[in-house]
Amino acid sequence: MQHTSKFLKLVNEAKSRIRETNVQEVKKRMDTGEKLIVVDVREDNEVARGRIPGAVHMGKGVIERDIERAIPDTNAEIILYCGGGFRSALAADALRQMGYTNAVSMDGGWKAWNESGFPTEK
Repeated sequence: MQHTSKFLKLVNEAKSRIRETNVQEVKKRMDTGEKLIVVDVREDNEVARGRIPGAVHMGKGVIERDIERAIPDTNAEIILYCGGGFRSALAADALRQMGYTNAVSMDGGWKAWNESGFPTEK
């Protein structure tokens, strides 16, 4: 997808304020049995085609509204992902503004997860 310059500027500004991880690191941590909170911020129709095993779905449009009920611990590490790592960066920045100290965006997102051949579920 070809993103617009204003959208990319917004994403890059968000990325300057958040922490990022990558699919290899997340998979490695899952393989060791670490209990991770993974949140899929994609749209409903995207999630219907598959997601990372165990991921909770809270779309980018509602995460700010729903996060406190779903994950009240503002110090919990929350790994966010979307299709490629842009919307998850925006979501991580929004959570940071809400006082979540450990919201992390997974760079590469769903696309990189699939390209790596990692497991998925529906």
